[in-house]
Amino acid sequence: MSDISALWEAESIAVIGASERPGALGRKPLDYLLRYGYKGRILPVNPRSPEILGVPAYPSVKDAPGPVDLALIMVSAERVLGAVDDCVAAGVKLAVIASSGFAETGEEGARLQAEVVAKARAGGLRIIGPNCIGAVGYENRVLATFSPLFGAESVPFEPGTLAFVSQSGALGFGAASLALERGLRPGWVVSTGNDADVTALEVLRELATVPDVTGLLGYLEDTPDIDTLRALAGSGKPVALLKSGRTEAGGRAAASHTGALATDDRVLDAALRGLGIVRVDDIDELLDVARVFESERRPAGNRVAVVTTSGGSGILAADAVEAHGLQLSTLEPRSKEALAEIVPAFGAIDNPVDITATVLSDPSLFDRSLDVLIADDTVDIIVAAFCVMAGPDVEKAVNALSRAAAKGGKPILVARTGADFLAPDAPRDLREAGLPEYPTPARALRAAAALWEVSRPRTLPDAPRPGTVPGPGSQATEPELKRLLAEAGIAVPKGRIAESAEDAVRAVTEVGGTAVLKAVVPGLLHKTEAGGVEIGVTTAGAPAAHARLAALGGQVLVEELVGEGVELIVGVHTTDLGPVLTAGLGGIFTEVLDDVGHRLLPLAPGEGAELLAGLRGAKVLAGARGRAAVDVAAAAELLHKVAELAQDWPAGYALDLNPVRVLPKGAVVLDAALGIETATGAETAPGAETAPGGDAASGVETASGVAATEGAAR
Repeated sequence: MSDISALWEAESIAVIGASERPGALGRKPLDYLLRYGYKGRILPVNPRSPEILGVPAYPSVKDAPGPVDLALIMVSAERVLGAVDDCVAAGVKLAVIASSGFAETGEEGARLQAEVVAKARAGGLRIIGPNCIGAVGYENRVLATFSPLFGAESVPFEPGTLAFVSQSGALGFGAASLALERGLRPGWVVSTGNDADVTALEVLRELATVPDVTGLLGYLEDTPDIDTLRALAGSGKPVALLKSGRTEAGGRAAASHTGALATDDRVLDAALRGLGIVRVDDIDELLDVARVFESERRPAGNRVAVVTTSGGSGILAADAVEAHGLQLSTLEPRSKEALAEIVPAFGAIDNPVDITATVLSDPSLFDRSLDVLIADDTVDIIVAAFCVMAGPDVEKAVNALSRAAAKGGKPILVARTGADFLAPDAPRDLREAGLPEYPTPARALRAAAALWEVSRPRTLPDAPRPGTVPGPGSQATEPELKRLLAEAGIAVPKGRIAESAEDAVRAVTEVGGTAVLKAVVPGLLHKTEAGGVEIGVTTAGAPAAHARLAALGGQVLVEELVGEGVELIVGVHTTDLGPVLTAGLGGIFTEVLDDVGHRLLPLAPGEGAELLAGLRGAKVLAGARGRAAVDVAAAAELLHKVAELAQDWPAGYALDLNPVRVLPKGAVVLDAALGIETATGAETAPGAETAPGGDAASGVETASGVAATEGAAR
């Protein structure tokens, strides 16, 4: 038994602050442990009572007969330090601190929390909490909690295969109660409160090692630890997370609740997507995903077949398939031939397959149609949608679905649009048959998408090692950065520094007779706005252009004029989750439409192409509205080379390539800039100088992809 697994495997539990007083929080865990038949040793700790609820009590946990696997600390905040000392002296390895009054209350509480954690760690004691409601392990009837859920008159207590872990105890146990109401069966419910020591993610990672767990569900407020996320993803167990703080207001609320700091939400989305972890938006969606995680059937692909008794349900299902990134299967010709012999003439044999309400008079329609879809190799997931069927008709449909699921092993999800009173036994029958049930096609398809997300094959690359590769010098200029890019196999325009007006003429000739001239001035990022770029310069105009740009106080770079194409913005920057690649359509597409994607580094094979395909403006790259298509494969390759170049640079470096011009053949970096994060989190250009108004030159902002260093005109 590991330290953390004592939350559900403990053979002895001490309740520090135990009380016999009705309504006292220190009484509830004792009530629950006794009521639900905990088989281990219960050790109430109260220096003023020799016995509580008929169980011998002890003045201190040090006086209780050991070993003590788990301590539940339920005393006031100022007495917690003493309780921790006693746990350390007694050799306890894990304690749940239910007490509030710590980091969630402000600076003074945060100092006390830090002192408690430091003392516990020094003594080899792990802490859950503080400010948490506790944990429940159904199999061993470990109820180390004071949640009012278990004080209800009738609470289902059948061990299940789902694990719920939540920073918020009230929300976590509230979600568990809704799960029970929907017929789901949690096996483990854990709250971690302030996550001061053991985090919610650590608990999820530990639960991922439990053989009976089929699905892991989490609610997080803090910024997730990327190493723990990677380990969790590598466990092979399906994971869905509800992470609060998507909006600025939500981030402030999360911080005031637990002292958490919200990270860039889109970066977190990208990280979870890359790891194969499902992110949900609310409790309803979390429970819908939980239902599909109860089954161990996994799809081999994302192709969906819909069989329905209602044309309307079929249309809604088809819409939802596309909306959630799945594919509507193109059935094999032999399947269509077989279905033509089964489905009434006024039905439909193209996917969605509409067997019509005729199923009410001929229940075999379901059986025979499902047999065809199970045997079709183009089908990975089946969604059965039926409406307002009652009593025996639902029973027959459930039986047909159960037989089909047993035959083929393909996931079958049910969208049953109709009130429970029409078929009161249907939810139970579907659950017993291992068939996830939803009230609408859209919810069934969202769950199917989640199931595919956790099932699709993926290679998790090794974690980056920031700081193991020296980054560019802190004063690196654009020409120096471009030399670094070229050495990494990344295309840049042909060009060089022109030392004089006469040299500029020679340089323009060298690059083809028409060139772009750019001022190279430390701290000058927005060159276009400052008049630092001259485009279409010929040999005749080179001397004057060189003089104008040299007057800005730096060198002059002469480069070839690159042909027309589609412009991208590409950058690598550091986040709380590690180095991240950002890419999107450049120019106004970035600034106005905010059309960017993010990927946590290192990139897995194919992720560059996947990022580009996911942009709203992907059709522009493919040649929309008469425009010529550009070399998307070259652009994707460039993303991988940029990621490989910068992923192991020291934390704080921000590389901004804007624009990158994607041509009919190839992709070229037209401009490059380097930013360095300051101690305050601001980003400045190396060598940035203070402007006359007192403001430092603004840095690149690839963190969100919202701002660009230079416009499309470079």
